[in-house]
Amino acid sequence: MYCQVIVDIAHEDVDRVFTYRIPDGMQLEIGMRVHVPFGHRKDIEGVIVEITDTCDLPDARVREIKEALEDYPAVLPELIGIARYIKAHTFCTLSQALRLMYPAQMRGQRIREKKQQAVRLLLKDAAYSEGLARQKRAPRRYAILEELNGAEGHELLVSELCNRLGNCRDALRALDTAGAIEIYTRELQRKPYNEIEALSEKDPVLTEQQETVLSQILPAIDKGSGQFLLYGVTGSGKTEVFIRAVRHTARLGKTAIVLVPEIALTPQMVAWFRSRFGEDAAVLHSRLSAGERFDEWRRIRRGEVHVVIGARSAIFAPLTNIGLIIIDEEHEQSYNSDTTPQYDARVVGQQRCISSNAVLLLASATPSMRSFAMAGRGDYTLLEMPQRVHGRPLPDVHIIDMRRELTMGNKSVFSAQMLTGLTHCIESGKQAILFVNRRGFATFVSCRNCGYVVHCEHCDVSMTYHSVGNTLRCHYCGQEAPVPETCPKCGSTHIKYFGIGTQRVEDEMHKLFPNVTTLRMDNDTTQQKDAHAILLRRFQRKEAQVLIGTQMIAKGLDFPDVTMVGIVAADAMLNLPDYRSAEKTFQLLTQVAGRAGRADAKGEVFLQTYTPEHYAIQSASRQDYRAFFEAEMARRRQIKYPPFTVIVRNIYESLDEEKVHVSAQSGFDLIQAFFDRRQYLQKYIVYLRVMPCPIYRIKDKFRWEVLLGIIDIPVCEEAVGKMSEISGIPIENVAVLCQINPSSLM
Repeated sequence: MYCQVIVDIAHEDVDRVFTYRIPDGMQLEIGMRVHVPFGHRKDIEGVIVEITDTCDLPDARVREIKEALEDYPAVLPELIGIARYIKAHTFCTLSQALRLMYPAQMRGQRIREKKQQAVRLLLKDAAYSEGLARQKRAPRRYAILEELNGAEGHELLVSELCNRLGNCRDALRALDTAGAIEIYTRELQRKPYNEIEALSEKDPVLTEQQETVLSQILPAIDKGSGQFLLYGVTGSGKTEVFIRAVRHTARLGKTAIVLVPEIALTPQMVAWFRSRFGEDAAVLHSRLSAGERFDEWRRIRRGEVHVVIGARSAIFAPLTNIGLIIIDEEHEQSYNSDTTPQYDARVVGQQRCISSNAVLLLASATPSMRSFAMAGRGDYTLLEMPQRVHGRPLPDVHIIDMRRELTMGNKSVFSAQMLTGLTHCIESGKQAILFVNRRGFATFVSCRNCGYVVHCEHCDVSMTYHSVGNTLRCHYCGQEAPVPETCPKCGSTHIKYFGIGTQRVEDEMHKLFPNVTTLRMDNDTTQQKDAHAILLRRFQRKEAQVLIGTQMIAKGLDFPDVTMVGIVAADAMLNLPDYRSAEKTFQLLTQVAGRAGRADAKGEVFLQTYTPEHYAIQSASRQDYRAFFEAEMARRRQIKYPPFTVIVRNIYESLDEEKVHVSAQSGFDLIQAFFDRRQYLQKYIVYLRVMPCPIYRIKDKFRWEVLLGIIDIPVCEEAVGKMSEISGIPIENVAVLCQINPSSLM
């Protein structure tokens, strides 16, 4: 027997199958990871993608498989097909796509099962009483038997017994020899979110609109096909629809995947599902420890769970017999991978549904432009939930013109109206959320005398001031520096902080409300393991009255006592060099406003802006998605931006400024020559240029880009593939990255 193996080398020259002989007696299956000899290397890892009983190569040229790395296929056959799809559509190697299918720490066997010694009581009933009596003169053995008899399943870990009774290993060995107990080794499961608080296990009564939506989804799950876009306003009860749909799927003996865009949302989603499904729900995301991720992955692979909850990478969970894939907050760009392979979890989910005869359910209060347009032309079935649960009203939104505040002499973080609303909320004993989409105390530090702005020495960006430690920090490379006492350029002492960050809002809160407890949630406060869950749990328990944070608190979270939301700088994202800036602003404002008034008390939102007339802000204040969609689609059609076009960006980075410029120019010449040979494609080009990146230097590396905008039709896929192919040409000391419809153009 022979097998075809993809070796674990990410290079186009070896992006093909290699044939190996299966030694006599070795049992292998498609999808298994193996060690194989390769070239001059003693052995290398690979994945079996095919097994045959014939081989076209001369026998002398065929080498043998050395060993299997696991006794089960790490990559399911369906996922091998998904890997091939990713290779074909993201222009990566098959080995890079296959790496997505199992935990990274399995490569190089850097992670294994955690095993511990355990003890099991063998004596029962009369035999136990007799054995206990025989040990009266041996108090340690006597105590061991008593502890085991009182334990669940009459079993305990050796480490746990030693913690309770002191070092008792000699006594354990004596009892084992006597046949009273059995000492054995068992696998210890490293479980994430063990401390998560259970929510109500009871099913709430469904609203009429929830029942209407489920009446279309459940028959589709029975049938094994269907693609839906669920557009429901914030607080309309989409999560309960997810739970009922997953439960129906499990009753059919099928499995489900539920994706959330932010790791911050995972704890609450896990709590909702664990309350109804118990240990039948597994969790996968990048913030788990290596051990937790490996153990959860193995639990899924063994078929011990029916539902997997996680962020983007959970779309590759090794589930069999999938009946449903749910992608919550489907508009989020975090579902796009900006590193190779550059897959879109929504597209991968769609492919898994097609190959598994499963239902795809995309959901959002602010659907992406692409998804809503696809629903409009019939690619998805549009489901709508326009009212909040129990008829609760949407919050009242107050748009505050900060230009007027400045004319009135108010230069503080809070407008007079927001301060009044915040005071009322605090005095009434309710909770508030203050949203500002920047961490740190101030956006930049500048000299009022000459206008000098303190920049990072290694990146072409201004440094952000952080009041904790009184330091300046670059959010691109992490470089820290002290705040200058005098201007490095003119020597003036007039150094001032500009812009607003989460730390500054927190500082202002402490000055205005010294007795009010606050929590801050941003990238600086969530670095530690489980930090998201801990902070959200504290706010849920009302250990703080005000939660201050960035976009990680803007969506999906449900706190019944939050009646006030303050959006400190609503237009912070509007002026970014990103064609999606209006869409992102509308989505973020609508989502964060939706955190207010989700229970019985009515909510209020205070939205501070310098551009109150902008259509994104006006539409968000009314939660009017359709008005925004029409205005934004008209703008994009006119200026030829996605979804009408595809943007492909090849980024060149190097420590050598001259070499990176020359390399980018060479890449531009290659794509230009490609279009010269294919005249029929030239009419579809919107723009093609080579230029320095908007942020010219990051971590001391200079950056140039070749930027292509081309009409999004099938015939133009060849040009997208060519850009990716050019990015794969190795250049000494120059890194090249190809991005397709990148989430940022910085």
